[in-house]
Amino acid sequence: MKQILYKLFEHRYLGRTEARDILQNIVQGKYNDAQIASLITVFLMRNISVEELTGFRDALLEMHIPVDLSEYAPIDIVGTGGDGKNTFNISTAACFVVAGAGYRVVKHGNYGASSVSGASNVLEQHGGKFTGHSGRLQQSLEESGVAYLHAPFFSPALKSVGPVRRALGVRTFFNMLGPLVNPVLPRYQLLGVYNLKLARLYNYMYQQSGVNYTIVHSLDGYDEVSLTSPFKALNNRGEGIYLPEEIGFGRVAEEELSGGNTVTEAAAIFDRVLANEATRGQEDCVIANAAFAIRTLRPGIALPDAIAEAREALESGRALRAFRKFVELNEK
Repeated sequence: MKQILYKLFEHRYLGRTEARDILQNIVQGKYNDAQIASLITVFLMRNISVEELTGFRDALLEMHIPVDLSEYAPIDIVGTGGDGKNTFNISTAACFVVAGAGYRVVKHGNYGASSVSGASNVLEQHGGKFTGHSGRLQQSLEESGVAYLHAPFFSPALKSVGPVRRALGVRTFFNMLGPLVNPVLPRYQLLGVYNLKLARLYNYMYQQSGVNYTIVHSLDGYDEVSLTSPFKALNNRGEGIYLPEEIGFGRVAEEELSGGNTVTEAAAIFDRVLANEATRGQEDCVIANAAFAIRTLRPGIALPDAIAEAREALESGRALRAFRKFVELNEK
């Protein structure tokens, strides 16, 4: 590892195979926590290259435990995290709105590393038990519309670096990898990213993958459609910048999206959103993200129709019913 670190400190880049080998060595316990932290820090100080990100992804996919749910044509809805905004669980709430609208979602997530509450935190707070059993995941997907894949159950590498990531408490290149290594390898994905350079990087990678995708980034730094500012969306068909007012929403104040200071507070906001008892801004933010997910699944649908579909799923209570069914199936 010493030679690798010297190379990186000299502002040189890793090749794809070299990056893959490094991540495999991490899983095999060949590097200590200080060395892993040093490696992670390098990629906080410069942008990761396509070759490096692809190599790291290769390693994770070679070592991951696959799950075949392809017959359901589900979508993954995920943000990279790492935007420093400490929002409530917007993408997780959007998953249940999309499920309430009648679609299938396979969310790949983890505990929060750079925010108070990640997807795993909020689901666990409600009594959810994670599983790697394909039969239970299939049942959850069929009956609630959502299957949740807790990343450490399926990727030894993510489990290996978990303590270091939590100790650092800042975004790392593992935030970038999570969306690329969903064990289901879904053909549809809504991905939120925290800067435009990363959006371009993912856009390039997805164009080579055959995935139907939408990448979103709010121009004030949120890794989702926050409605606090204009936002950019990129997909298989092109890209565009949207103003909240142009698509039927008001501007949302940043403080409305705060996830609080504890997992309990974040879970309470999540509950109010799904119960249609949250602020207009909180609900609109979730609806907007759900609408872009629906549009990813159905490229031919007009955005106003996708927004109406998402809003109806939330306001009718179907999103809440999907969540309650999910908890019922996953608390055993």
